[in-house]
Amino acid sequence: MMNKNDLIFSKIYTPENLLKTVNIWRFLNEKIVFTNGCFDLLHLGHIDYLSKAASLGNRLIIGVNTDESTRKLKGPHRPITNQQSRSAILASLFFVDAIVLFDEPTPLKLIQTIQPNVLVKGADYSLDQIVGAKEVLSYGGNVETIEFLPGYSTSSIEQQIKQSS
Repeated sequence: MMNKNDLIFSKIYTPENLLKTVNIWRFLNEKIVFTNGCFDLLHLGHIDYLSKAASLGNRLIIGVNTDESTRKLKGPHRPITNQQSRSAILASLFFVDAIVLFDEPTPLKLIQTIQPNVLVKGADYSLDQIVGAKEVLSYGGNVETIEFLPGYSTSSIEQQIKQSS
């Protein structure tokens, strides 16, 4: 019998292993949703966004920027938590089916490999700014944006921490 900790870590995939699982889901006609981000300091805004993304299909895959990729995007002081921690925390959410790390500047290669039915990003992006949108739309998939929960961001939490210390 698998313990709960094993269950969490079983949701963290390499791109190669994920493709095998995605092919099984696809064979079972599961609707695959993909989103991505750094997800540093998980907060209510992330939970709201990810649960709404999960509701758009049967399986939610989250591409997580590696530590190096996050540093390149966010600066030398980020990530606050490392990629193993961020991946495990996200994998512990019941509505998350798979976590996969990516080191590239964008998740385009991952999106092209997975070919999700639905690609999701925050509503702060327009369709033409969403990496992979053109590819997903080309094979009949959908691209959705989700409004962020006001008042929640990792940057604002980071500033509050700095101000209180």
